[in-house]
Amino acid sequence: MRPGLYAFAVAAAFLGATLYIGVVEQPARLKLGGRAMLKEWTFSFRRGTLTLSVLAVASAVLASIQFRLDGDVRWIIGGITILASWPYAYFVMMPMNIWLCAMSPGQAISPVRKLMRDWGLLEWGLTLIGFAACCSFAWVLELPAH
Repeated sequence: MRPGLYAFAVAAAFLGATLYIGVVEQPARLKLGGRAMLKEWTFSFRRGTLTLSVLAVASAVLASIQFRLDGDVRWIIGGITILASWPYAYFVMMPMNIWLCAMSPGQAISPVRKLMRDWGLLEWGLTLIGFAACCSFAWVLELPAH
């Protein structure tokens, strides 16, 4: 078993999910009316948060197992990088999530649309975190220490 390879695969799934959100889901969501946009975002937000959280933890756990097997600190770097998605989501994205959750569907459309656009820009931060973790894992897989 090569847990490091699985750590990379799970980090790549994380990266793919965040890319899907930014490239496919968010632009489609912004084409909806205010009420439909909020309803779709609320449903998607809950599932997306759970999915990305599980992928980040799974990748980090697999990276730590690989670190215990071969002692290469780059596995820890990648694991910590992917886990950085948690504080990023909590401290950077959560205030925006709270604002969006507090919006009533009957509210004026412009504040909802602006908040949703800003949320989409913040979501790209998770994509960068996933990319950095994948780069770290690819580095150690391609150039092993031994």
